[in-house]
Amino acid sequence: MRLNDDTGSSAFRIRTYGRQELACLYFPTSSPRSAWRRLKKWIMLNPRLRETLAPTGGMSLLRSFTPREVGLITEELGEP
Repeated sequence: MRLNDDTGSSAFRIRTYGRQELACLYFPTSSPRSAWRRLKKWIMLNPRLRETLAPTGGMSLLRSFTPREVGLITEELGEP
């Protein structure tokens, strides 16, 4: 996880994120809906991540990511 540097810029934090909120961090120039579709595709194309997140009840029903899930996503995809 990145820490704040001396310039005062904000760092990515592991916390609960709404699915579109997190997706927009990965795809800041996309609309929230489009960003979510793209992030969902990245997750579905990553077998390890897809299997790890599967017990949460399915990606289409998911409205937010827990801090644990955000940690897993950033571990596989990198920080946004």
